[in-house]
Amino acid sequence: MPRKRSIISELLEKFSYQATRATGTSVAFVIAVAVILVWGVTGPIFHYSDTWQLVINTGTTIITFLMVFLIQRAQNKDALAIHLKLNEIVAALEGASNRLIDVEDLSEPEIDALRNYYKALIELARKDDVLTTTHSIEEAATRHGTKYKKPADKRK
Repeated sequence: MPRKRSIISELLEKFSYQATRATGTSVAFVIAVAVILVWGVTGPIFHYSDTWQLVINTGTTIITFLMVFLIQRAQNKDALAIHLKLNEIVAALEGASNRLIDVEDLSEPEIDALRNYYKALIELARKDDVLTTTHSIEEAATRHGTKYKKPADKRK
């Protein structure tokens, strides 16, 4: 059951979603370029004063600061959604290793161990004529050994 969220949380989510969508458009880019052009054209009018420079520096700093949080929020949500979809695929596919569900939550050494496992699988798969037939290291090692009448490698 989903937990109840506050009205403020919901409003902030809607606002950040709309702001992220709006700032990721071509129109937003054109507006940003127009602001810079207007600022540049007004330079001679204000004699390239410190205040004139401070206006653009302050404005861009504030916008950049806020955009970092909007972008990070959007990326976090997208990454979570992708992880959930991949978890569903792994959980649903017969023969897929359930070790990979929530693999992003493992420690770096654990991820490296899984990576090494799959690197070994890749090396065995490269020796096969048809890459799509290799499903596990054990299966590939057995098939590779019998294919060339050599004993299969015992890897774990």
